[in-house]
Amino acid sequence: MDFSSFSIYKPKMEYRRFGKTNKMVSVITLGGMRYKHANSEPRDQIPPETLGQCRDTVQKALKQGINLIESAWGYIKSEHVYGHVLNDELKVPRNSYYLMTKGGAKTAEEMRKMVFLQLKALKTGYIDFYAWHGINTLELLNTACAKGGPVEELLKLKEEGVIGHVGFSTHAPLDVILKAISTDLFDFVNLHYYYFFQRNKPAVDLAASKDMGVFIISPNDKGGQLFNAPQKLKDLTSPLHPVQWNARFCLGHASIHTLTFGLTKAAQFEYLDGIFPAPAPISEEDGRIKVLLDNKKLTVPFADFDPYCMENDPSGLNIPEILRFRTLWKCYDMKEFGLYRYNMFQEKDHWFPGNFPTEENLKMIDLTRCPPKIPLVELIRETHEGLYRPK
Repeated sequence: MDFSSFSIYKPKMEYRRFGKTNKMVSVITLGGMRYKHANSEPRDQIPPETLGQCRDTVQKALKQGINLIESAWGYIKSEHVYGHVLNDELKVPRNSYYLMTKGGAKTAEEMRKMVFLQLKALKTGYIDFYAWHGINTLELLNTACAKGGPVEELLKLKEEGVIGHVGFSTHAPLDVILKAISTDLFDFVNLHYYYFFQRNKPAVDLAASKDMGVFIISPNDKGGQLFNAPQKLKDLTSPLHPVQWNARFCLGHASIHTLTFGLTKAAQFEYLDGIFPAPAPISEEDGRIKVLLDNKKLTVPFADFDPYCMENDPSGLNIPEILRFRTLWKCYDMKEFGLYRYNMFQEKDHWFPGNFPTEENLKMIDLTRCPPKIPLVELIRETHEGLYRPK
């Protein structure tokens, strides 16, 4: 693709009302997590390579019609590089795009201080969408939403005009997400939902019933590293690339408003062609592809077992995710994705919690919750042997 004549390739971007915020946002968001060298301190020192990559990406994204740019305090340099590129390098009018950023301060005082540091980094006087970052456990939900706590402070900043709308981002189990939505404190939610992880559909539906904006996190990376899709998966979604089909699947839900794309490589912009128009509900052709993908689960023993009856098992194993990785590996040849995600389990981390299956942990599994026909321990062992790589 010749990016020197980029307008030739410009697809028709689509926009959706972001719930009760009443803002019309592009259905593709430019994410800010994956710029080169961006995840290291000091956060305000930007290497030339990082700056150049961001500048190039922002220019191409704006030409594509993307009008929502997302960052976070936790992305270290991201807010600073966006602030420099948007204001000093490209001098983009502030009213021509929306900014979303996030932070997870634990107290009201820390929250206010963080927001003003973020405003300074982003070189702006206001943030359109601010999400409390990482309501991943019930304890964190209680901390965030405590009386006089950080979310209450964000709502004060909203009243002051510093923040336009307050939401939350989450990697939590479904029950925690539902509780967070049910607080009625938030205008929008950032969560995981895509074809290869549909567990959070009830949360999407509940958010829709409350007219909340719904922002899908990482549909291409955590959604299956679809930009590195195996040939088997490409064949199943043909004539669309898996990135394109998955985006159309997500946008086939009218209550989903935008998907974040990293787009840190020029070639990734090519995926935008073929997504639009993205009808809701999905088209007949997209439905045909879904049937092909669904039917693959019937070709591998136990791949169609719904493992969520084993959520929060006393062993500490993240059994639903372990078995999901097995299904993706066995049914779609997505072993590389399994290797990538399986080895990210952290025993004491709330972003992606899960123990590895030692013999001691396997003995602690509560098998009374599992249907007797499912050889659960054997399936876990098989997955561990295939995907575990010692650090």
